[in-house]
Amino acid sequence: MRAPYYEDDLVTLWHGDCREVTAWLEADVLVTDPPYGISWSTHGGGRDLRNWAPRQAKAGIVGDHSTEARDDVLSMWGDRPAVVFGSPLIAPPAATIQVLVWRKPVDAGVVGARFVWRRDWEAIYLLGAWPRVNPNRSSVLESKGGLERYRTEHPHTKPTALLEGLIAETPEGMIADPFAGSGSTLIAAKMLGRRAVGVEIDEKWCELAARRLAQDSLFGGVA
Repeated sequence: MRAPYYEDDLVTLWHGDCREVTAWLEADVLVTDPPYGISWSTHGGGRDLRNWAPRQAKAGIVGDHSTEARDDVLSMWGDRPAVVFGSPLIAPPAATIQVLVWRKPVDAGVVGARFVWRRDWEAIYLLGAWPRVNPNRSSVLESKGGLERYRTEHPHTKPTALLEGLIAETPEGMIADPFAGSGSTLIAAKMLGRRAVGVEIDEKWCELAARRLAQDSLFGGVA
């Protein structure tokens, strides 16, 4: 059996297709940001408002041509608790039991927007068997500050603080992220002292996630 791409006392990261590398199925709670099925890409053009330099084209997300990867993973996961990010432009997973709203920072959502309204929110789907508790939190989760607080080379990095808040409310046990991307879910789990296992199909994002997980300042607070 091949070795993990990254491993420490709490986190293990594997490189490969999560439908083939299935170590994540040993976990207890799924927290993941899968390909949305929107064929996202940036072709360059325009200017970066921070420094007026021409924007650079970015590659798309592997598997983002459909929700097939997302739906395959949810089928494999079964009825265990799951937190799954998604685009409000695409149908939610079939077994969704509740939808939360992530309200992005004030400088987000300009690219691709129409008319006067920014595309500044995303859906967070809850699936599976969750313990019953008294609801006392808003289902609208906000990220304050600006994009620069959490932006990485990965085009869809989520704020670690947002993921910490979500993971803190999940049942006990190991966290699984089969679409690990830049590693934010794994970092958030680690900062909470939770064990976590992730899989990422694109090696360049595995490298980014490994660097972030290994950095000395990890517990100094990652936005």
